[in-house]
Amino acid sequence: MHLRRAEPADGDAVAELFVAARRTMTYLPPLDVEGASAFIRERVVGELETWVAEDDRGAILGFATVNEGDLDHLYVAPAAQGRGVGASLLEHVKSLRPDGFEFWVFQRNEGARRFYERHGCTLLRLTDGAQNMEREPDARYAWSS
Repeated sequence: MHLRRAEPADGDAVAELFVAARRTMTYLPPLDVEGASAFIRERVVGELETWVAEDDRGAILGFATVNEGDLDHLYVAPAAQGRGVGASLLEHVKSLRPDGFEFWVFQRNEGARRFYERHGCTLLRLTDGAQNMEREPDARYAWSS
């Protein structure tokens, strides 16, 4: 596995990975697949600083997006979870933002919360979700060196 900066040509693969990962989050409302895919292709891959983890065949296994002092996205393909992809991406983000960063996680995403806590991230606060589009309670985390 190796990491590289995402390119516009990665948009479809990153969008497919995002949709697959979100489908496993059954506590969230149904995803507008077309709208979400367009957002990932155009904004996340097309405009933001997005990094992909790929295997030696070039298949994208996960991605992370940083935007100023925030980790906006970190998703791993369901079939690739538990293989160090997320850890590699998170460590790369730490190297990109050595002064620290913050991010949101849904409270019910217990696996992700345990993952971040194992990797040195700290819970800042819990919310009722009224400010996110899913209206799902979330948690604000931070990492600092």
